[in-house]
Formats: sequence, C-alpha cells, structure tokens
Amino acid sequence: MSAAELLSGTALTVFRLNGQFLAAAERLARPAGLTAAWWQVLGAVLREPLPVAGIARTMGITRQSVQRVADLLVERGLAVYEPNPAHRRAKLLAPTEEGRAAVARITPGHAEFAARLAGALGGEADLTEVRGTLERLSKALDALELPEP
Repeated sequence: MSAAELLSGTALTVFRLNGQFLAAAERLARPAGLTAAWWQVLGAVLREPLPVAGIARTMGITRQSVQRVADLLVERGLAVYEPNPAHRRAKLLAPTEEGRAAVARITPGHAEFAARLAGALGGEADLTEVRGTLERLSKALDALELPEP
C-alpha cells in the first residue's frame, strides 16, 4: 500500500473516530445538562482560567467556535469571564461552581466508559499505546507544512 493510500485510510479512520468520540461525549454529557462542546470547553479551564484563543489552540479548533460556546457557558452561569493580567482585552474564561458541578456529574459515566473501552482494547497499556500513537501523528502533522493550493 502506498503512503498516499495509507494517509487516506488513516484520515478516514480518524474522521470516523472523531464522530464516534463526539457521539459518546454527547451521551455522557447530556445527563449533566451539557453538550459535548460545552464539556470540552469547561474541561479546558478546570485547572486554570484560559483565554478563548488559548482554549482554541489546545483543542485545535477555531477561536470563533470556542467564543460562541464560551459566551453560552457564561450566559447559562456555568462559566465567567475574568480579567487577564497578561492582556487587557482577552479575558480569561473560568468555570463557576455550577460549571464544575456539571462536569463532576459526568465523571462516573466517563470513568465507566473509559474502563470498558480500555478493556475492549485489551487493557490500559493498550489504550496508552493508542494515545501515544495518536499524539505522535498529531505532532508530525503539526511539524509538516502543507503545500499551497
């Protein structure tokens, strides 16, 4: 199989995985009153408040899509904007106690699903290997420059 065929097959598999992960995240988040996107953005700021652009970089999506979700989270009382000492205009997004509680309600179902997935793969070591391979692929893609069309 050529490198081009391998790349195409890998991309199609990753696209399918993305859909599968999003569907699973929607099912896990729904009982907590969240969507997968809301859970992703809240999860990105649980450890420390971040600017919207920083969340977007971490997640590999556009700043605009994160901004829309962040505004909805703030509107619903699940997050707040805080002043950013490093940048006057780029506020930091931080979860509220209600936002933290919503994410905490997902934790038991997430842990159970993670254990079942690890088991289906053969164990946590296998899931660790999959994660490492996907991280290597992501870093390799980051390092490559695509040719201009």
